[in-house]
Amino acid sequence: MATETGPAGGITLSRLSKSYGAVHAVRSLDLAIAPGETVALLGPNGAGKTTTIDMILGLTRPDQGAISVFGVPPARAVQAGWVGGMLQAGSPLDHLRVRELIALTASYYPAPLCVGDVLRLTGADEFASRWTSKLSGGQAQRVRFAAALVGDPDLLLLDEPTAGLDVEGRRDFWRSMRDIAGRGKTVVFATHYLEEADAYADRIVLIAQGKVIADGPATEIKARAASRTIRGTIADADTATVRALPGVVAAERHGDSVILSCSDSDIALRALLGAYPAVRDIEVRGGSLEEAFMELTAGLVGTGADVTEVTR
Repeated sequence: MATETGPAGGITLSRLSKSYGAVHAVRSLDLAIAPGETVALLGPNGAGKTTTIDMILGLTRPDQGAISVFGVPPARAVQAGWVGGMLQAGSPLDHLRVRELIALTASYYPAPLCVGDVLRLTGADEFASRWTSKLSGGQAQRVRFAAALVGDPDLLLLDEPTAGLDVEGRRDFWRSMRDIAGRGKTVVFATHYLEEADAYADRIVLIAQGKVIADGPATEIKARAASRTIRGTIADADTATVRALPGVVAAERHGDSVILSCSDSDIALRALLGAYPAVRDIEVRGGSLEEAFMELTAGLVGTGADVTEVTR
């Protein structure tokens, strides 16, 4: 059991369920996150990612199941200052300047970071004297990040944290997150940017229709994609002949370059070398995270009310 002097243990969701009327946002979801992990929640729109984050933050109560955040219920963990959240919805408080808002947020925590340091880290120092009602979408996102970070929480829950940021802003955000994760903080983020999950998460949890359908490192998730690609250079190769090779499901030619989509890349490669010994510049590529995402969620999107936007 954690004490009020500091958290111990990780985050555990046990048989968690939440419905909104007839819509099942989360269905008997089990998930354990160890301290210090950076975990990405992926899934199609309406998968239940935001509802899950809201329940971990204590903003929404589950209909069934239990949540433990560092050994205590979410409300106690938040009250102790162990949790910081960055949500999709909502706007910064009006009638305050950015620096005032972050200072006010810091005052709620027992051992906050220096406000000036957080403003610089998040890039919000450039408009710290601006009224919060006068911010652009990207600026408001930076302020949300600063508010989540200033309390120096042990757990950061981030819902679509780079939405509204330009390419440079996204790069700056993840540079900051690498520093934060390097200090042993636990980070859980939901994102639609698959490349962000691939690049920055220790572990990816794929959710569809309120259930976990895949959980593991990005390499493991990508390995579940059925497709593999072989690329090589073959002069005067016949596309139909190449397509007929064992293990090959599709073939394309671009000049002398041949691209094979394979159901079994090992068998296809041996057959290719047997049929075309002079093949060169061979590349074998595993499935991408996008391909794995599409294959694992195939048939789970657009199948009824369970995946509508009401599940957020």
